[in-house]
Amino acid sequence: MANNSFQAIKEQIPAPLRNKYFLVLTLFFAWMVFLDRHDLVTQWRLQNTVNKLEEDKAFYSEKIEEAEQERLDLDINDEKFAREQYYMKKSDEDVFIIVDKED
Repeated sequence: MANNSFQAIKEQIPAPLRNKYFLVLTLFFAWMVFLDRHDLVTQWRLQNTVNKLEEDKAFYSEKIEEAEQERLDLDINDEKFAREQYYMKKSDEDVFIIVDKED
């Protein structure tokens, strides 16, 4: 009697869910996708962090190149640098600063 009721319940379960290999693979997939230390959400966050760091690296590399160019300009023409950056002038000359109006 108990065997018949168990058999009846077992027959109501769809065939793929009765397959032990399907069940094991489904549980393994769910574990790897949602519960593992390297789940999809963690990988997505890590990839976003890597992308942000690569953008920062490109930005700072560009800033380093600009600073290097400014240093070379300073080495070559320090008088021009002092006049443009610090508005220095010789004692016998006048300096006029012209500012463009931006609309």
